Amino acid sequence: QVQLVESGGGLVQAGGSLRLSCRASGFISGSNVMGWYRQGPGKQRELVATLSSGGLTNYADSVKGRFTISRADARNVVYLQMNSLKFEDTAVYYCNFASRGGTYWGQGTEVTVSS
Repeated sequence: QVQLVESGGGLVQAGGSLRLSCRASGFISGSNVMGWYRQGPGKQRELVATLSSGGLTNYADSVKGRFTISRADARNVVYLQMNSLKFEDTAVYYCNFASRGGTYWGQGTEVTVSS
């Protein structure tokens, strides 16, 4: 089992920045992918960014150049630095951990961007 705890959400004006953090605990070993997904009002959950334990990144086109994902593996933490936020970035952001042992989700942290 892997537990994920997110933090860092909040209210920010358009053009501002936020940094989300997600700490993983539990059985963490071997290759894995940590990432962020989001679900906006009335929308389906979508990928934002992922980062593998091998260093490979994947970003949604809508956030490329504005968001940066990073990891501190020694602390089992993944970050999402969000710059130049737009109203359409408003969503609940979920941390995700995927490995051969399974896929796990955090409880979500809300990001609201005011226009």
